[in-house]
Parts: sequence; structure tokens; C-alpha cells
Amino acid sequence: MRLLSVLILIVLCSFRSVLVDEVSDANRICGKWESSGKDLVVEVYPYKNTFRAKMIRFTGGVTKDKPMESITDKKNSDPALRNRKVLGLDVVEGLTYNSKTKSWEGGRIYEVQSGKYWSAAATLDGDNTLKVKGYWKVKLLGKTMTFHRI
Repeated sequence: MRLLSVLILIVLCSFRSVLVDEVSDANRICGKWESSGKDLVVEVYPYKNTFRAKMIRFTGGVTKDKPMESITDKKNSDPALRNRKVLGLDVVEGLTYNSKTKSWEGGRIYEVQSGKYWSAAATLDGDNTLKVKGYWKVKLLGKTMTFHRI
């Protein structure tokens, strides 16, 4: 009986170690990322069992008379959301980690310029380069944005 208890304990500890490693691997995407064009900074964070990214700095549409804090989501298809601020807006949501492919899949990305959502996936190239692909139906036909950890 004691031997059985020890074996069960070993199996449970091993299983816990695998889960901890997978969560740790999945969380590598978290942090602040700046686009290669240096015109956008997002912060990726865990949300429930998925990952999201919120916009924390951008330069598109920004002028001296119109700072980023004042820009609203005017292209949103929902008129009730057109007055919400773009700064702090979740622009990526629903990414889930796939440990087999070491990628984040099944999310969606919001394109503020058009007010449209696209499917999204992300991969890390090393620890400091994040590639986020937005696509419609077919991943091969999408657009990839590259970000660098800051």
C-alpha cells in the first residue's frame, strides 16, 4: 500500500511539472511589444485561459491637435462603440496556446483603421520577436506584423 501511495505521488508530481512547464511556455508571449515600424506598442496579458493584447501606444492618426488619448474607435461597425477610446483597447483576444506547435491560435485581431475583426495567430521567433498574423479564413493569405519585446 505504501509503495502504491509513493507511485501515485510520483505520477501526480510529474503531471504537475508538465502543467507548470506548459503554462510557463504559454506565458512567454506576455509583456510589452513594439511593432517593427515603431508606430504601435501593445501589452500581451493572460485573460482567463487565453491571451489578449491591448494597445498602449500608437502614432497612427496622432497630431499635435489630436493626441492619442483623444482618438476614438470611429470606424467601429457598432455605433454605440464609436466614441470609445482606442488607447487601452484590446486589439487581440482569444489566443490559446498550442503546446504541440508552440504557437498561439484561434484568436481574433481588431483592425482599428477599418473597424473589422480578423482571425489571428501568433508565434515567437526566439524570446524577443513576436509575429502576429491576421487573416480571413485562410492563414496563408493573411498579413503578418512583427513586434520586438521592450
